[in-house]
Amino acid sequence: MADYAVIALGGKQYRVREGETIVVDRVAAEPGDSISPKVLAVGGADGISDGGSVTAEVEEHVLGPKITVFTYRAKKDSKRKMGHRSRLSRVRITGIGG
Repeated sequence: MADYAVIALGGKQYRVREGETIVVDRVAAEPGDSISPKVLAVGGADGISDGGSVTAEVEEHVLGPKITVFTYRAKKDSKRKMGHRSRLSRVRITGIGG
């Protein structure tokens, strides 16, 4: 039985367990849809193996915290205030197959 898996989702890697909820960059799926991310490794009591399968469900799309960036150049009368909120998705891992 697989205890954990290492998956690649949105250009990043995550170590996940079954039943866990992770927040990732926005995925192209609607809330309630099931997705199957790329599996890099599956680990358990018998060691680590390549392959395997992971199923996950998109719970909701959320916005990240507001980020404010202020830049200025001293003695140049140049300043600029910028900011953004990242688009994120909350994903629940429903199953790991070894």
